[in-house]
Order: sequence, then C-alpha cells, then structure tokens
Amino acid sequence: MNTSILEPGIEQSPLSAPKPAAAAPIRRPPLPALTGIRTLLAFAIILFHFTPPHLGILYPIIDNGYVFVGAFFLISGYVLTYNYSDRAKTLVKREFWLARFSRLYPVYLLVLIISVRMLQDEWQARSHFEFWQGIILTPFVLQGWSPSVATFWNTVSWTLSSEVVLYAAFPFLIRARWPQKPRQLVLLLLSFWIIGLIPHSLYLFLNPDHIVGPVDRYSSSQLILSGVTLGRLQLSLTLTPRQRLTLSAVSLAGVCVFFYTLVLHTPYLLMHAGLLTPLFAALVLGLSGPHHISALFSWRPLLLIGESSYCLYLLHFNVFQLLHTYHVPERLHLAAFDPWLSYAILLLLSLAVFRFVETPARKAILRRFSRKAPTLLPTAS
Repeated sequence: MNTSILEPGIEQSPLSAPKPAAAAPIRRPPLPALTGIRTLLAFAIILFHFTPPHLGILYPIIDNGYVFVGAFFLISGYVLTYNYSDRAKTLVKREFWLARFSRLYPVYLLVLIISVRMLQDEWQARSHFEFWQGIILTPFVLQGWSPSVATFWNTVSWTLSSEVVLYAAFPFLIRARWPQKPRQLVLLLLSFWIIGLIPHSLYLFLNPDHIVGPVDRYSSSQLILSGVTLGRLQLSLTLTPRQRLTLSAVSLAGVCVFFYTLVLHTPYLLMHAGLLTPLFAALVLGLSGPHHISALFSWRPLLLIGESSYCLYLLHFNVFQLLHTYHVPERLHLAAFDPWLSYAILLLLSLAVFRFVETPARKAILRRFSRKAPTLLPTAS
C-alpha cells in the first residue's frame, strides 16, 4: 500500500530465518482498504486547497480537509511497522533508506523542476534571505525545519520533511523494546496523542506571537510514533471481521459527527495537531481486515488511484496553479468545465508520473545502488 504523504500495493515482507537459504518468503495479508482510503483523503486535501462550488453537504469536510494530513502520517508509521516488525534484527539500514529514497525523491525532484516558474512568485513574496534559505533547504527536503520557508517552492512538500524523520528513525524504532500487551499499547498510543496536543494547547493559551483573533499558525502533526504504536497494536491483537466492521462503522460515524457538529467550535491548531487521532487510529485498525466496509474502500478504481496517491499529493498544488497561470482551460476552450477539468488533468498526470517516472526510477536506483541479491524489494512505507 502506498503510504508516503504524506506508495504501491502493500509491501510483502519475508520472515527471517536462522539460515537465510532455508526460509521461503511469507506474505503478510494485504491491506487494500487503506490504499483505497488514501485516494479519498488525497481528494479531500485537493478540494480543501482548490474548492469547487455546489458541493453543499460536503463542505464541512472539505473546508477542514487539512486534518487528513495527520491521517497520512499515522498510516505511514502504521504500514511501515506492519511490514517490517518481523525483520527488526535483520533490517539493513542502508537498504531501507535507499528503498525510501528511491521511492520518494525522483517524483519530489520532478515536481520541483516543473515548478521552477513558482520561484518567480517566491522571489517577489519573500525576503532575499528567506528566498535563498528556501533554495538551499528545499532540494534536500529540509524546508519543513524552518517555519518561514516550510511551504517554499511546493507548498505541500513540507510533509516530506516529517516523513524523512520517520525514515531516519525507523530502523532504530523497530528495534526498540515496545510493550507487548494490547492494553499497554493503547495507553501508549493515548499518551502520544495527549503529549502531542500539549504544545499546541499551550500556544493557544499563551499566544506568544500576540495574534489577534483565532490562532491559525501553520502546524505539523507529530503522529509518527502514534502510527508505529498502532502498527504494534495491530500485530498484538486478534480481531474478528465483525469487530473490525464495528470499529470501522463507529469511527466513521465519529468523524462525521465531529465535522457536522463540533468542527466550527474547535480551534484550527488543535485539529492540525492531531485531535482526531483516536478516531483515525480506530478506522485504520478497522479497515485492516475483510468486511463490508473495507470492501467498499477496496473498490478497484480507488486502488488504482491510491497507488499513485503520492504523485497526486505532490503534484496537485503547483500543477493546479500552473494550469491557471497559463490559462490551460481557456486555451482548450473548456473553461466551463473547470475546476473539474483541472482535477481530471491532475489525476491523469499523477497516474502517468507513477507509471513512467516513479516506478522506473525506483527500479533503476535500486538496481544500481542496492547491495542486496535480486529479490522483492519493498516499495511501501
């Protein structure tokens, strides 16, 4: 499953054996519903950034689509743990990091190249110091460490700075001693959630920047450890399909109740900090098994788009703006169908980039630099 943010079908991980030659690869059950739901989350983020008219009842969700970035972080940590937990002692850090680099960076670099036009706007909007800071940090995926240039060049790519932290730390996290009992893991998950809300709550209370009106500072959700903990919880639990169905239904209902009753009274900063993490965590666990709801999210068109959701996420912000900077809908004499025409172009472009850039580039990098014997190399994160 594609889990970077926010990768193609769930990675299958062979179980390690005392003698490498003696063990045949054993595949973990795939999680197609998580790939499918990534499609819907990605579309919600696109519609949040570029909102069309006449969607009526969907606006409470679309207008707050930024909260789904946190769900991507949660899923990333969860799927990595799901895939690698049985290989903690045999995981080669260099190969793991190379696999992540080969998966993420080619598309990231492509988007920067096709977005060179955006640098003109950055030059006009920022101080010279910030501009050159962004020019230096962004190619190295470090812009997220500087609040002043976090959105430089490609607004949404700040999330990859958080993903890089996950990938750098994961070989060490997976080897750490984690609680074994489900109850302990649930308490740990809740602890991470509460701890993550404390800095944002203090900021709201103290308002150190003396902001007049609602505080809406740009904030990153710290959900990586929650995702890893949730992955551990998944592996320690034995849930029946009916129990997973109940989890899915209750969590979806909870999300809907929040968006249609409480969202207008909830500070932006707390929502961006992961306020809905318990509901998202329950939904991820619920969709990690077969039942009627997971079957809906496993619809083949959702899976097809979900495999390219990383491309869609990275491309959508700048490409949408470039389409309108160069008046593409008008030049095609199809402006009456916009923004839906732009959404369609984004979708087709993301599928093409996944097929003709991401996949061959990943294979080429692994073929050239990997020291492993030819095998089924991981693609999911």
